[in-house]
Amino acid sequence: MMGNRSSATEFCLLGFPGSQELHHLLFAIFFFFYSVTLMGNTIIIVIVCVDKRLHSPMYFFLGHLSALEILVTSIIIPVMLWGLLLPGMQTLSLTACVAQLFLYLAAGTTEFVLVGAMAVDRYVAVCNPLRYNIIMNSHTCIWVVIVSWVFGFLSEIWPVYATFQFTFCKSNLLDHYYCDRGQLLKLSCDDTLFTEFVLFLMAVVIIIGSLAPTVVSYTYIISTILKIPSASGQRKAFSTCASHFTFVVIGYGSCLFLYVKPKQTQAAEYNKIASLMISVLTPFLNPFVFTLRNDKVKEALRDSMKRCC
Repeated sequence: MMGNRSSATEFCLLGFPGSQELHHLLFAIFFFFYSVTLMGNTIIIVIVCVDKRLHSPMYFFLGHLSALEILVTSIIIPVMLWGLLLPGMQTLSLTACVAQLFLYLAAGTTEFVLVGAMAVDRYVAVCNPLRYNIIMNSHTCIWVVIVSWVFGFLSEIWPVYATFQFTFCKSNLLDHYYCDRGQLLKLSCDDTLFTEFVLFLMAVVIIIGSLAPTVVSYTYIISTILKIPSASGQRKAFSTCASHFTFVVIGYGSCLFLYVKPKQTQAAEYNKIASLMISVLTPFLNPFVFTLRNDKVKEALRDSMKRCC
């Protein structure tokens, strides 16, 4: 516990409740998820780079999305695994807490922008196929990726700076497995209401702003697919978008619950569950969603395995 006037210089993560045996079980589960996430997303990046059949805008974006998933999980899960192994509480310095929160939010914001760009790419491919190669040329794709990364990292500088300008004098115990912003604000003795409202508005702009082109794009995509006369043509058109749409539903659902709310200091139990969806489940499902539902990726994987054998 901290004094009434001094601010915390390090934070103790309470992590998950329960016995040491439960912690060991959770460690095994999350270690499996993390290993599969790293391996699966790395395989996607490699085959997108190596296989010429996947040298198109959709897979170019998918490679960057996989890199972001690796980054998100590597920011959160190793710290969480270390906390599950250690008896008692895990301690993070103020600098480590700032770095973890910034990288996590920046990678997440970049991912939102990229997912929105992928939706627009699918719209052009399905609704305007004759001009697809002209609109989504290599120059456009490179600039979309650069803007996504730069915007993601620049847009989170002020929110993280504003969060750590408060005095954390109530306690240095964070009821979470990483430096969650909502739990940090709970420890502040200052009035955080205005900052929380600004953070809420920024979350609305970023999340809803990237969700809007996704919703509009898929409205036009579904409308166009339904106009295709043959059932096989409809299945082929929908298969190119189904994997991305599945990813959108899981990722946006969790983030809307976690960040788009006026009061950032929500109950820790709900925050932990929603954060697990974003940092563990979505990156874990990403390789399966984009490979099992994509014929080109499956074909590239089969050919790569044959060459290796």
